[in-house]
Amino acid sequence: MATTLAYRHFLFLNSTSPEKFSRRKPAATSRKPRRRFDLDTEPGTSELQHRHTQSVNPKPSRNLPNNPFLTRALIDAVVSGSMEGAHNLFEKMHHWDTFIWNVMIRGYTDRGLFQEAVNLYERMEDEGVPMDNLTYTFVIKACGGLLALTQGEKIHGKLFKVGLDVDVYICNALVSMYGKFGLVDLAWKVFEEMPVRDLVSWNSMMGAYSLVKEHLKSLKCFREMLEIGIQPDKFTIMNVLDACSLGDSLFWGKETHCVALKFGFDSDVMVQTLLIDMYSKCGSLNYAERVFGRISLTNVVAWNAMIGGYAQNGEPLQALRSLKKMLKSENVKVDRITLINLLPSCAQLGAVLPGVGDIKTAREIFDRTTFKDIVSWNTMMMAYAIHGMGKISIELFSEMKRQGIKPNDSTFVSLLSSCSNSGMVNEGWMYYNSMKLDYGIEPKIEHYGCMLDLIGRTGELDRAMSFIEEMPVPPTARIWGSLLNASRKKRNIELAELAAQNILSIDHDNTGCYILLSNMYAEAGRWEKVEHIKSIMKKAGSDKTVACSIIETKLGLHRFTNDDRSHVDSEMIYNVRDIVSRKTGDKNCIISNLTKFKPSDLARKRANLPENHSVRLAICFGLISTAIGNPVLVRKNMRICEDCHIAVKKISEMSRREIIVGDSKVFHHFRDGNCSCGDYW
Repeated sequence: MATTLAYRHFLFLNSTSPEKFSRRKPAATSRKPRRRFDLDTEPGTSELQHRHTQSVNPKPSRNLPNNPFLTRALIDAVVSGSMEGAHNLFEKMHHWDTFIWNVMIRGYTDRGLFQEAVNLYERMEDEGVPMDNLTYTFVIKACGGLLALTQGEKIHGKLFKVGLDVDVYICNALVSMYGKFGLVDLAWKVFEEMPVRDLVSWNSMMGAYSLVKEHLKSLKCFREMLEIGIQPDKFTIMNVLDACSLGDSLFWGKETHCVALKFGFDSDVMVQTLLIDMYSKCGSLNYAERVFGRISLTNVVAWNAMIGGYAQNGEPLQALRSLKKMLKSENVKVDRITLINLLPSCAQLGAVLPGVGDIKTAREIFDRTTFKDIVSWNTMMMAYAIHGMGKISIELFSEMKRQGIKPNDSTFVSLLSSCSNSGMVNEGWMYYNSMKLDYGIEPKIEHYGCMLDLIGRTGELDRAMSFIEEMPVPPTARIWGSLLNASRKKRNIELAELAAQNILSIDHDNTGCYILLSNMYAEAGRWEKVEHIKSIMKKAGSDKTVACSIIETKLGLHRFTNDDRSHVDSEMIYNVRDIVSRKTGDKNCIISNLTKFKPSDLARKRANLPENHSVRLAICFGLISTAIGNPVLVRKNMRICEDCHIAVKKISEMSRREIIVGDSKVFHHFRDGNCSCGDYW
């Protein structure tokens, strides 16, 4: 390129008279006499104006050579990514040859401005400028970026006519383009007919197969490439690792890792990230952790891959621990992919956002996210919803609208859940109506479920039943579950039986339904019904579900079941339980609690009293294992029972500690003897 510019500069200098650039004062004899101004011979006013206009706005002549400094400036602008500046320089040039056109088209393509690249190609075609193989290579890439198949096929046809369809650069671009369209048969045809194939050819073909998830064909290409002695580059390794991830091929993943080690690509952060992803998807977390541990400077992509790996392999707590480490890392910001990767982990733990109930950490993650799309906003609002912080959720919704983000149906699920869990009945109806009238969003089953929870909170069972009957969609187990819960609060056994019957017709293994109905029968003293439900649960295998609670401290994760005495600090935990029970008056409630059990079962049930429930044991352990003043955070895999709910309110008041219990439905924030759920859950 430097040689070309020097040559143009030489031509430019030698096409101009040397005297014009001489600094010497010309001899007196060489000076021509000044022309006299003659009104009869001078041009008219209109001609003078025309000449003045030409001098102010001269039109570039396409026959004159370009100033080499202008060409250099254009190239610099393209390299730096300033395509607007490059375009302005391009328009000022006297002469546009193929080289200049190619520079501009490539600049647009490399910057993702594919439409501008295609437009310039069409302009080049209209002006009859000769095109070379690089011109077609760049514009084919632009067609692939635009997904403009018709335009790409048209160019391919033209190449066939001019005999450039066998050029290696053009063929590589065609293979890549057809691969992006998912037309791997056409891509393979171009690849197969190539007289010469280079490394890019093989990479393009493997990439095309990976895009359509034909991992076996991609791996076959890799084997053939190695057999004929072509040395891979890091892009080859990345394509093959992607194929191994898609096909769950741990063997070929390890082989590719060895190839990467052999050629020194194992230290490349992009390759390392794909290795983590591949090992995770193949179920080999140990290898993924080893690769992650060897990364000298971990970026957000590597963290996301490791967090996603833990989530995919059923290690939600490890995913959340990695998140906490990530937040402590310098120059690493959580992004949208981080949140998406965390969702499976949070779902496994019954949460919606990371931190297993730590809403402050969740908000910190949200605030540090550089790009907040609708998914980010909806997720954060739902986090506040399940924590019973409806007002903050609504404030977040207002902020989202101020930033120009348009709400969708998931937004209103978050909003209606917020209103339901926080007891904001009027606000709930307002958003339900606004969803339809202001945003044209038709309610789905999730929205109806939220509204039924809202109606149930008011205790209007007839209205709730009418709402179900008027729904334009068939009610689900979730809908009938809301009615069952409302019936439980009002102790309406008849309606509860109707709701339970419909739930079990849809989901016959619904353990929660059996337990709620059984408790209602027990409270009413209908022991034959209790025994009948126990029998049904035993036959269905639903009685095998074990209630458990978990709490995490600096010493690790601790799991408790009902009447659990396996913990190393079990004696201390039960001593704390006794002290707490005496102070809260819970010991006086033992006899009344036993009335829920059949008299013949009292001896057996005495070991499973509410004070021995897993959530109480976990809280007692939390009171002695966490710093005074810090919240006690417990997760339970089932709905917290009423006895424990009442007791935990008293414990929060007695201990002057905030106690957070996340059950299968919501997070209960107990403070000073009150609960964020308003005693409705």
